[in-house]
Order: sequence, then structure tokens, then C-alpha cells
Amino acid sequence: MANAREILNRMHSVQDTRKITNAMYLIASTKLKKSKKALEETEPYFYTLQSLIQRILRHMPDVKHFYFDTRSSIKPEDRSRGLIVITGDKGLAGAYNHNVLKIAHEWMESGKNNHLYVVGELGRQYFESKHMPVEEQFHYTVQNPTMHRARLISSTVLEDYEEGRLDEVWILYTQMINSMKMEAQLVQLLPLKREDFSKITMPANIYQEEIKMVPSPEEVMNHVVPNYVTGFIYGALVESFCSEQNARMMAMQSASDNASQLLSQLSVEYNRVRQAAITQEITEVVGGAKAQRKKSS
Repeated sequence: MANAREILNRMHSVQDTRKITNAMYLIASTKLKKSKKALEETEPYFYTLQSLIQRILRHMPDVKHFYFDTRSSIKPEDRSRGLIVITGDKGLAGAYNHNVLKIAHEWMESGKNNHLYVVGELGRQYFESKHMPVEEQFHYTVQNPTMHRARLISSTVLEDYEEGRLDEVWILYTQMINSMKMEAQLVQLLPLKREDFSKITMPANIYQEEIKMVPSPEEVMNHVVPNYVTGFIYGALVESFCSEQNARMMAMQSASDNASQLLSQLSVEYNRVRQAAITQEITEVVGGAKAQRKKSS
């Protein structure tokens, strides 16, 4: 059994750790509130772009555009695929990074001609350790998701897609379902699928407005789709940031609770050791007193 000093030192160490986990919990809570506000402010813009693409396809169902071209002539094994992976820059967030990297690894194994666009330092380190080449890594984006940074990512993958270096573009991020549940989502960004924009059906008796696109529907799509992709990526960045902070809050809360429980156990152990030491001292004093009385008599 450890002595009282060792137990006391360990209690001080656990108390210091609990202070750190409590501070990290508060920091994550503040960042979560900020990112939730940013997401709420961005959603109307993103849904408006979705609605605009839906209106174009509804009024002009025969419109042809390379953003909707599935390139069916290319065999599945020859298709060049790009994946935007959004991980964190730091750990201590439970299974947040593990869940994303697990799905990314499975996706990589399902095809041969793959290209990685990594957001987050932990993702870069993981793929580097697995000797998987990274096409592009975007620094400092995870901790500060902005439309500008999302536009940098979208312009990179759109350029590769438009020039034929990519036949498909996917994005892997974490969606926060609620405060207790987060799920890693794998979504195909390009080519766009018409059925994804035709899920909302208009009733037959509702007037569908006439729209005119100048100079042409194709030119309108050339401007709308890149903004839509940028908006989607930005939403994914903010969702992932929210999920990371929420996962860190849960992990730090669990660590703080475990520290409190450990302190309670150590306190009981310390009191037992201290009581045993006091009992031992009393026993020694009593024994010494008896010895003295026998000696004097």
C-alpha cells in the first residue's frame, strides 16, 4: 500500500488534470456556440442555391451540362476519384477522428485511382503513416472555417474535375445530429445527380413561374454550381467543427467525471492510510508507556 505522501501527491496531480479538462470543456463549449451560429447564418444561402438549381432543372429538364455528366463511358476501375477528408488538427475528441479515418480507409480500398484532399493535421499524419500520397493539404482550415477557405478547396477540386483529372469528387465530414449523436457522412459532390434536386415535388395545381436565363442555362449553371459546391464544403467544414467541439466537450466531461471519481477513491485510501499511521503511533506510545512503568517498578 502506498504511503500518505504518495497518495497526496497523486491527488494533487489528478486535481491539476481536472482543472485542465474543465478548462478544455469550457473552451470547446465557447467554440461550439460560435460555430453553431455560423452554420445557422450560412444555411439559408446554401438552401437558396439548392432551390435555384432545382428550379433550373424543373423548367429545363433537357439542359446538358458537364457538372451533371456521369462520364459513363469510363469503366469503374479506370475512374479517377477525389476525396475531401475533413479531420481535426488535435486529438482529445473521443472517436471523432477515428470514425472519419476508418471510412476514408475503406473508401480508398474500394478503388485504385484515388486522390486525397486532406483538411486537418491528424488526417495528414494518418495517411502519411499509411504511405498514402496526399494530393493537396489545406492548413489552418479546420480551426477557422470560412467561406474564403471553402472557396480555396472548391476551386482546387473543381479545376481538377473540369480538366478531367477527376471523374468523381467525394467529401467525408462529420454531421452533428444532436448534442449526443454525431455521424461521419460520405457524400458525392460531383458529378451532380438530377434526382438529388428533384426530391421536392410541386403539387399539380401550383403555378410554376416562368424564368429566363441570360445568356443561357449553361452559363447560369457555370456560376451557380461552383457556388453550390463551395457552400456545401463550407457547411461540411462548420458541421465537422461543431462535431469536433461537441465530441471534445463530451470527452473532457467524461475525463473530469473520472477524475472526480478517482479523487474520491484516493481520499478514502488516504484517510485509511492516515488512520493506520495514527493508530500505529498510538500503539507505539502506549507500548512505550507500559515499558517505562515496568522499568520504574
